[in-house]
Amino acid sequence: MKVLLLCWRDSGHPEGGGSEVYLERVAEYLARQGHEVTFRTARYPGSAPSEQRNGVTYSRGGGALTVYPRAWWHMLRSGRPDVVVDTQNGVPFFARVVAGAGRDGARAVLLTHHCHREQWPVAGPVLSRLGWFIESRLSPWVHRRTPYVTVSEPSAEELVELGVERGRITVIRNGVDVPGPTDAVPTDTPGHHGRFRLVTLSRLVPHKQIEHAMDALASVLPAHPETYLDIIGDGWWSERLRRHAEDLGVAGHVVFHGHVSEEVKHRILARADLHILPSRKEGWGLAVIEAGLHGVPTLGYRTSAGLRDSIVDGVTGILVSSEGGLINTLGQLMEDRSRLEELGQAARRRAGTFSWERTGAAWEELLTGLVE
Repeated sequence: MKVLLLCWRDSGHPEGGGSEVYLERVAEYLARQGHEVTFRTARYPGSAPSEQRNGVTYSRGGGALTVYPRAWWHMLRSGRPDVVVDTQNGVPFFARVVAGAGRDGARAVLLTHHCHREQWPVAGPVLSRLGWFIESRLSPWVHRRTPYVTVSEPSAEELVELGVERGRITVIRNGVDVPGPTDAVPTDTPGHHGRFRLVTLSRLVPHKQIEHAMDALASVLPAHPETYLDIIGDGWWSERLRRHAEDLGVAGHVVFHGHVSEEVKHRILARADLHILPSRKEGWGLAVIEAGLHGVPTLGYRTSAGLRDSIVDGVTGILVSSEGGLINTLGQLMEDRSRLEELGQAARRRAGTFSWERTGAAWEELLTGLVE
């Protein structure tokens, strides 16, 4: 089976995140099963226009906006694949139209991690209205006969609200990369002997609301002065966040790690006591499961959609409804270590039930069924 995967970034992109990792792991699984897999995405500094990795051909061209027409040109000149997975990160590639998929859309699948309603305002008044129109009105109409895949039940519910029939939506959740030994921790990190460590694993963009994690840190420091926050990830919002830490007076208690290797990421997660994910919106929350592998529970927002699926509220983590609730719950958990340990143990058990093999197998079954 010849498979074309379309995504605006891959995980090596400076702003790549969990949604890109998801598609790459699916691509690698399909390649291991003997399928011919091409991952078409954008260029970024240091990237090659074409490369082979783990059996997958990565073809790159274009930037944040031009990735779309460049992908159309790639589809038109590279021959028709058996099936196309079109990733809608707010805006789809409209592969069903460009690649000439069958009349009923049987050879195109639309992957969307979540609805972007809350994120569009950052694009400005004109682009945000256009983007939301495409996502909420144009795309559902163009893809009215196309199968959809999403990563959580809350995200499926959002698609139904946009007019997508529930019967055309398949939920295929994330897997997780099982880390190697993590006994050693980086020794060049300020405050690594801190008594209580918070961690946030996220792209640094406005809708992730990392400021709320810093605000929560500032609130507990008077009573718990040996508390530190590790921020893993990078993005165009990073300088704003550094200034926010300075303005709050907590810069000495916040460590910006930027992009790190998988090994270092898991070392930092392993030494944490609590993972805070104050994102306004998540399709699933891969970081929740990655932290859970180390027995670290997550504190996040109930309104974040996908976290209602990746976190079992009150069992593997805590969901709150406001920033005030986030701050209060953090303080309570810091005073109740037995409760924190109980949540962590449950998070570890649940994290162990997810695998990329299971995710990839579900995708292979769906795609081969469509082709056949």
